[in-house]
Amino acid sequence: MAIRKDGGFVTMQQHVISSQAEHIKASGEFSWLLSAITLSTKIISSYVRRAGLIDIIGEAHSADGHNQTNVQGEIVQKLDLIANDTLKRTLGYRGNVGIVASEEDNDPKVIQELGKGGKYIVMFDPLDGSSNIDTNVSVGTIFTILERIPGEKSVTQGVLQPGYKQLAAGYVVYGSSTVMVYTVGHGVHMFTLDPQFGAYLLVKENVKMPEYANQYSCNEAYLHTFPEGYGKYLGWAKDHKGGQCSMRYIGSLVADFHRILLKGGVFLYPPTKKNPEGKLRLMYEANPLAFIAEQAGGAATDGRGRVLDIQPTSLHQRTPLIIGGKKNVDEVMKFVR
Repeated sequence: MAIRKDGGFVTMQQHVISSQAEHIKASGEFSWLLSAITLSTKIISSYVRRAGLIDIIGEAHSADGHNQTNVQGEIVQKLDLIANDTLKRTLGYRGNVGIVASEEDNDPKVIQELGKGGKYIVMFDPLDGSSNIDTNVSVGTIFTILERIPGEKSVTQGVLQPGYKQLAAGYVVYGSSTVMVYTVGHGVHMFTLDPQFGAYLLVKENVKMPEYANQYSCNEAYLHTFPEGYGKYLGWAKDHKGGQCSMRYIGSLVADFHRILLKGGVFLYPPTKKNPEGKLRLMYEANPLAFIAEQAGGAATDGRGRVLDIQPTSLHQRTPLIIGGKKNVDEVMKFVR
């Protein structure tokens, strides 16, 4: 637990305010925006912790009784809708948020015009891993913040910015405790929600990802559909490390990444025959986590180049992802190349 010299705990809000002076784009209104995200995740956390006590578990249905699906054709969970609505409503009351874009929605939504103060874009995966909620597996929220481009030709074109232009990114894991990790481009910082006080308290500043660890995270059920290089790496990792390499796979991206951030290793989501361009969303998942990984001393690639250098061409663009400690990622790339 990080404690100030005067003996008081450091809250998320205090930390953002004290550190924003170091960031070229930071201002009082930037911290005001981030406070909307922390409020949203506190509300979502309260719903997650009551799963099973209230009717939030299971698939969402339309008026005709059929399963609701999102723009990717995936079945929407009830908690997906709650989390998505919570974030959009809370951000909608921040006058400096111009555009919000969600993994669950077809198109970005303009909340405030640029000339009237809506200078920021907030994009998010409202509830990553939501299909696991009924089995009590950790789920999470991933978010990223961009600055709107003056003179943007269209809302969608204004949103399609490469990851290196992110102002801030973060995620929240709803697990045995509720943990928030964020960066504004000057290190990665971790907070835990104290339910007694209703505040995120700083537990670790300047988190550093281990440069190397003998573990990987991958859904090997699809191994037969991976490109040859990925299969060779996985075979080598198991056969040529004397049984010392461990596989850890949770099935919720945010939870798998959080483990690697703290324990080291590498997460792999290769392209497959069914999804040759990959399955993870570049804008909502890969970019925010890649930003955090690099700020923590790690690396992230799509198997061809740096994730943060990819110029997106569509809002829901997908990508392969290799992310983790630098030496681990380099090790994978020797086979993938």
